[in-house]
Amino acid sequence: MASAQAYPSSEPERWKYLDRIRTRAGPFTNDGIFDGSMVAGQMDKMKILVIGAGGLGCEILKNLALSGFKDIHVIDMDTIDISNLNRQFLFRQADVGSSKAEVAARFVEQRVRGVRITPHNCRIQDKDEDFYMGFQLVVCGLDSIEARRWINATLVNMVDDAVEDSYTPLIDGGTEGFKGQARVVIPTITSCLECQLDMHAPRAAVPLCTLATIPRQPEHCVEWAHVIAWDQEKPFPELDKDDPAHIGWLYQKALARAHEFRISGVTYALTQGVVKNIIPAIAATNSVIAAACCNEALKISSSCAPALGYPDDNYMMYSGNDAIYTYTFKHEQKDDCPVCGNLARELDVDPAWTLGELVESLAARPAAQLRKPSVRAAGKTLYMQSPASLEAQTRPNLERTLSDLGLREGDEIGVTDPAFATVSFKFKLKFTKKS
Repeated sequence: MASAQAYPSSEPERWKYLDRIRTRAGPFTNDGIFDGSMVAGQMDKMKILVIGAGGLGCEILKNLALSGFKDIHVIDMDTIDISNLNRQFLFRQADVGSSKAEVAARFVEQRVRGVRITPHNCRIQDKDEDFYMGFQLVVCGLDSIEARRWINATLVNMVDDAVEDSYTPLIDGGTEGFKGQARVVIPTITSCLECQLDMHAPRAAVPLCTLATIPRQPEHCVEWAHVIAWDQEKPFPELDKDDPAHIGWLYQKALARAHEFRISGVTYALTQGVVKNIIPAIAATNSVIAAACCNEALKISSSCAPALGYPDDNYMMYSGNDAIYTYTFKHEQKDDCPVCGNLARELDVDPAWTLGELVESLAARPAAQLRKPSVRAAGKTLYMQSPASLEAQTRPNLERTLSDLGLREGDEIGVTDPAFATVSFKFKLKFTKKS
């Protein structure tokens, strides 16, 4: 039975119903760590970071503010597009072109008295570890797997066993149509996002022959512009998927390609969606998953109930395709995880492969998904993506077979990717003859 006593906050009438939940012990509360009289004060002081101010992020910001959190930061590099207005409810027509983080912060502050929301209009990679060390909780509402992997690795690398405050829980939410998930990562203690990467398999690639010869769908025209035309013409030094000028160039090229083959349906939004692998969002799913994430934030901050992540279930799946169905399970931590583990991960390869084929396979493997890998072996550099001089020097190795390069079964290779500067992926070669 729950305790009859609820401890009022500094605004007892305003938070009366919330205080009944967060300050009273329940049937599953750990009495050893729960003190209802301290909860309201702790939550007032707690500093929370929300990553992403899109469909999921808007819901998360609103929920956190209405859950009693007073000091919230939000980081998002995007500006508001007219297509956002149907589900990102903190934005209005007049906000189109403005920073998502700044508009969302201002809107919630105006509607929820006493909350302070600090916006950061930049990439998450632009902030250093000192910035992230200032938060007691990080809630992630991103649609980019790459960005989620980056913040996951950053929080794991911040952990210092001698400093208790270096363990910053990560609550990650994600949606895909009528499906969604919420999970809690306690760095180095529970499985991290990298342990679970194979649950987010990359989309199937369209054969290059289709792109180059006879495209059949508008998506093929966009991929042709992205993969072939960009590489041939190099309109900018490096593709930035968040730069409107870059996406605009790809759109014009894809549109011309579509006209040539009498294919309709190429739009700027489609171009952006294909290049960034954006999956259409459904407002109701965002609402459900944001509620699940903020429920975990409330439980972690108050200890009023056990949160996902420790010691048992750490992953919640939601499906609304046919009916409303949720379940939780424990995703195990992997000893060979490149972020939180310490063992090399087995890598099945054909000894007849060239190094170039191995490099290409690292992008397609669900457990790797590395777009620009550089490869090293014991005592030698096999291939480096940058700087340009080193790339030119090691490029001939791409045509050589693994055997020619002196690699044997059981050898370990180290792989790095500029998207994950703090992570060195370790793989142990396992030779398997491919049919």
